[in-house]
Amino acid sequence: MGQNSSKPPPSSTQHVFTSDSPVNFSPDLISALQASPETDSTRSKDLELHIQQRVHSELARLDAEHSKRLAELREQISASPDSTVESVHPDARTPDQSTSSGGVDHKAAAEGDKLRELSRQSVQKEIDMLKEKLKRRKLKEEVVQDKAIEKARGDVIKCLRLNDRRPLDCWREVETFKEEVGRLEKDFLGKVMD
Repeated sequence: MGQNSSKPPPSSTQHVFTSDSPVNFSPDLISALQASPETDSTRSKDLELHIQQRVHSELARLDAEHSKRLAELREQISASPDSTVESVHPDARTPDQSTSSGGVDHKAAAEGDKLRELSRQSVQKEIDMLKEKLKRRKLKEEVVQDKAIEKARGDVIKCLRLNDRRPLDCWREVETFKEEVGRLEKDFLGKVMD
């Protein structure tokens, strides 16, 4: 009952196909095929190498294109007097550049000056606002100098050193420390939000 396997034994590793008409190969072809060192694995390796070479050459070409484009853009940025105006309006020209008709495009120059002035004003306004916020904030050293927090921190450290085998006995000191930190956070947020 258990002596036979459930799968039939493989008949052979070669497959033999029969045809209805006789197939004859010349002895030269047969000897050339037998003498050829190329096998399926070597053909697949050659194909893989060919694909890798194509991918590598394509990546090198793309890298060269991107490098060239990056160099062009860097050159344009360094050559332009105000890169923000050209990035917003690439067709805007500076007063010293002329149009195709030979005259100066005053409208584009006025728009560029207006954009520069707007960006300058908005940046200055943002800087002033940040300076005001920084003046209202306390420094970290001032926060550390809070006496109630220092006392609560010291109490927690002292309790943990005394009860090094039973740290859960220091829950009162930890709660006191948490309350002091919460009070300090609330004060800080009240000052920042104002």
